[in-house]
Amino acid sequence: MRLEKRYQVFVSSTYDDLQEERQEVMHALLELDCIPAGMELFPAANEDQWSVIQRVIDDCDYYVVIVAGRYGSIHQASGLGYTEREYRYAIEKGKPSIAFLHRDPGAIPNNRSEQSEEGKRKLAAFRALLEQKVCKYWASPEELGSVVSRSLVQLMKTHPAVGWVKADNIVSENATAEILRLQKQVEELERELKASRTKPPEGTEALAQGDDSYEILYTFRVTSETWDTTVYQARFETTWNDIFAAVSPTMIDEASERTLRAVLNRFVKDNQLGDLKNQKKFAGMSIDDFSIADSAFDTIKVQLRALGLIRRSEKNRSVKDTNTYWTLTPYGDTLMVRLRAIKR
Repeated sequence: MRLEKRYQVFVSSTYDDLQEERQEVMHALLELDCIPAGMELFPAANEDQWSVIQRVIDDCDYYVVIVAGRYGSIHQASGLGYTEREYRYAIEKGKPSIAFLHRDPGAIPNNRSEQSEEGKRKLAAFRALLEQKVCKYWASPEELGSVVSRSLVQLMKTHPAVGWVKADNIVSENATAEILRLQKQVEELERELKASRTKPPEGTEALAQGDDSYEILYTFRVTSETWDTTVYQARFETTWNDIFAAVSPTMIDEASERTLRAVLNRFVKDNQLGDLKNQKKFAGMSIDDFSIADSAFDTIKVQLRALGLIRRSEKNRSVKDTNTYWTLTPYGDTLMVRLRAIKR
């Protein structure tokens, strides 16, 4: 369910001289479905009221300040005007902010401008401070409302805020608990997946693996100089690491059982052909057609699967394809890299 958010916007300004302008700004905010907030109507000299202002700014999503011809009431302890004090507090709290400055302060009527030199100096310094960050300019109440509307839409895009939602749109306590439970479950599964890449499955400690030896039963064909052929049976002792190092690259994607058998046949040939040729009874004869026994092939498949190194592939394929395919597990992939990668 998409939650309809509303953003609360704190509007800071002097009050008596900007009532019409503030009205335009309030209308603009309401048209954007925003919640206007401003505390300038509270007595400026009341310290308790400043605490309320701080809390309201804390609750707001965005902050805008409007400056025209007056600096406003001054907080005696800090020497800052309340408008400037609100602005500095909003910046300190990291609120996304925009300042809206009158384009031509000299054209503002005298009764809406600062009369004292100190007030004029403080106003000029405040404007200079505001111009160091994002600010826009206006010359009439109508223009101000339009500029505030456009600027705030852009600010919402560049600085997304938390906002407010209706209470009936908030997930229930039970739903929150379920979300937290599922998040915890996901974290546990991620930890298990990470562990599965580096460790063998539980219960495999008692199985032959690694540098433990295994004797492969195989056959080969010998052809004499007179083209007589004889099939011999032999055994080849190797290790489980050597077997897996030989077949694992074939299963980086997946491999059919026919492919695996061919790889194992070639593995036996590569390791046995030289020794067989050195035997006197095979001198001058052609030796080929190495083939591991079905029982050996089945044992190797089962053992590698039991060790958590390979699994049956679950890729979709055509109905006509009845072959069995095998692929590496995450742990199998890690062990393959450890066995086959070239070390410095």
